[in-house]
Amino acid sequence: MKNAIILFLLLLSSSLQAQIYVRVSDFESKKPLEKVLLKVNNSKDYLTDKEGKVRIEEQSPVSVTFFLEGYRSLVAEFQDGYFEIELKPISISLSGVTVSAFESERPLLEQSAAVSVVTERDFNRFNETSPVNAFNQKAGVRIEERAPASYRVSIRGSSLRSPFGVRNVKVYWNEVPFTSPDGTTALNLLDLANIKRAEVVKGPSGSIYGAGNGGAISLFSQPNLTENRIATEYLTGDFGLSRFRLGLSQQVGEGGVEASFVSQKSDGYREHSAVDRQVFQLGGFFPISEKQEIRTQLLISDLDYQIPGALNAAQVEQNPKQARPGSVTQNSSISQQTVLLSLGHLYRFSEKTNNNTTVYLNTNNFENPFILDYKKELGFGYGLRTKFTHDGELGGKSLRLIVGGEYQNGLTDAQNFGNRAGVADTVRFSDKLRAYQGFFFQQAEWNLNSKLLFTLGLSENFSGYEVDRQIDATRKPTGLQSRKFDPVVIPRVALNYRMNAFSSVYGSVSSGFSPPTIDEVRTNEGSLNFALEAEKGINYEVGYRLGKEKFNFELIGYYLKLEETITTFTNANGVVLFRNAGSTDQKGIEATVDYALLRNSDGFVRDILLGTAYTGQFFKFDEYAKQANDFSGNDLTGVPKHNLVSRLDLRTSIGFYLNFTHQFTDKIPLNDANTVYQESYDLVNMRFGYVRKIGKFDLEVFAGVDNLLDESYSLGNDLNAFAARFYQPAPTRNWYGGVKLGLNY
Repeated sequence: MKNAIILFLLLLSSSLQAQIYVRVSDFESKKPLEKVLLKVNNSKDYLTDKEGKVRIEEQSPVSVTFFLEGYRSLVAEFQDGYFEIELKPISISLSGVTVSAFESERPLLEQSAAVSVVTERDFNRFNETSPVNAFNQKAGVRIEERAPASYRVSIRGSSLRSPFGVRNVKVYWNEVPFTSPDGTTALNLLDLANIKRAEVVKGPSGSIYGAGNGGAISLFSQPNLTENRIATEYLTGDFGLSRFRLGLSQQVGEGGVEASFVSQKSDGYREHSAVDRQVFQLGGFFPISEKQEIRTQLLISDLDYQIPGALNAAQVEQNPKQARPGSVTQNSSISQQTVLLSLGHLYRFSEKTNNNTTVYLNTNNFENPFILDYKKELGFGYGLRTKFTHDGELGGKSLRLIVGGEYQNGLTDAQNFGNRAGVADTVRFSDKLRAYQGFFFQQAEWNLNSKLLFTLGLSENFSGYEVDRQIDATRKPTGLQSRKFDPVVIPRVALNYRMNAFSSVYGSVSSGFSPPTIDEVRTNEGSLNFALEAEKGINYEVGYRLGKEKFNFELIGYYLKLEETITTFTNANGVVLFRNAGSTDQKGIEATVDYALLRNSDGFVRDILLGTAYTGQFFKFDEYAKQANDFSGNDLTGVPKHNLVSRLDLRTSIGFYLNFTHQFTDKIPLNDANTVYQESYDLVNMRFGYVRKIGKFDLEVFAGVDNLLDESYSLGNDLNAFAARFYQPAPTRNWYGGVKLGLNY
């Protein structure tokens, strides 16, 4: 009797344990996957065997997260029983990529716009010290680096009016407008650790994002935690390069926090081109209930970098490493400290209706000694963006409505001084500046049938500047001057036709506008050009997409007609000034092909991925006559006609990998007269390494080389430069290497 009772208790105890059996296989090949990590209830770990099988001995129900290098993570909940799970490789297929462009989360095949996605995998193909190479893989996108940490972003040739900095492109970071209300973007304040994914909307997108004919870039790094993890990494390379990162992810209830600190330093390839940057980020994700979520972000960035300046052709030939005469003695450089704090709130009124609102505050301390002057600015800004989304029906067909608004206000105390050997001298002029911009947007997406999606968008925009001059050493009038731009209505109409499960075509007509930035209105010499008008453009675009598991193809053609185009010129003192230059015709082609030559879940070589991106930009000045010069019909300054990027990625079962990239850039006109060009060049980059999961640890050791062919070129030239100083020589062949270590606990 006693033995029977013991046997009964053992059987009862066994029945209380979950009998969960899972088999994990590859989504494409259906072959079993070995050593898949299963994190159960975010605590206990299991690994699959050679047959892809594992038994989970935990009380049901259980929540399981699946991890395997080269595959998408998956979260699932299980009761007792037997389950088949298929993991999808990190896919190149468009049908498996979802983007949130134009504030509507849809598969890329259903998007009626040109959108490029940049993932962590793209960033990890290079040295991870800047976003330049990762973005430049994408058709129609080009980031230039005139000196380390001095970026210029060009989407479809939009860098014409950007002698420095990022203009004519709207940038968001974790749903916060990272572009200031004056139209400038300090992209160099972010480290790649602050960017996990990016979506680039190419072409005018004012119906949702406001000002910017170039397009919009959305950067994401918000925590969405599925594990507790501490990680560190170190990178070193030529020209005194060093980068250290420490990161922590910690679950807190149903949410969690994520923190990272990055320190990056470099002596630079050229004289007087050192960089020193520290960035701290703290993000939080807190689900309050099934209806509400709160997200927080804190960013603290401290950046110092030297500006070597542009050289003429003779100076480049003599010594490309030298700085422009005067840059060293005048300590031409930038020091910038920024704090950004944001709070986001998602509220689900029902399964069909929700609101997402983000508010932010930021401060900015900016100091810029230059050869000709010394600038100091202390700024404060705030703003918000909110949107309501409702999924309903119209005429028995699904209808998605999006309504929202955005407002930004920036206040700056700005002083310009003389520069005496790198020290601020007597004040030349002092201003209190205000820049503001805002808009309301509405968008309707109506499925006319199961294949045809119609989109109509509209925004109403307002913006302006105030310059309250406190001091003017030239005794010009002081006091408040302002410019309020007339309200601008920006429409967009688009159609997307889903031909079948793996292909689609789309067409769109969209408007855009771009008012001059406050730096274009208020120049370094102290003049105010309130007569400068906003650029206005209209874009016609068609596209075809094909996306299967192993093959990807995208072809886009567009025509942008731009009026009141803003261009740069320099006066006799070398000061960069701006003017409206008639109109431009911008015709372009973008083609992307990605192919998985090999996908083998159980072979030694797991992946061989090939990719090609072609950009054709046939841009002309339509009407551009200034004084005795008529540049009508000339090629648009700063834009290469052809750009071709080819990629090869290889990954093995034991952890070794290779990433190879070749980029051809056609010759670039450097002045409006088309008398000076930068010659075409071929840029080759390569990274190789070893990555492995060892118990709870993740290990990666890597090395790489940039500019393998040792090309002489400029990655960012000065356009229409005074005294023929067009060139900013880029680094020659240089090596780097590093190690990453992570602990999942």
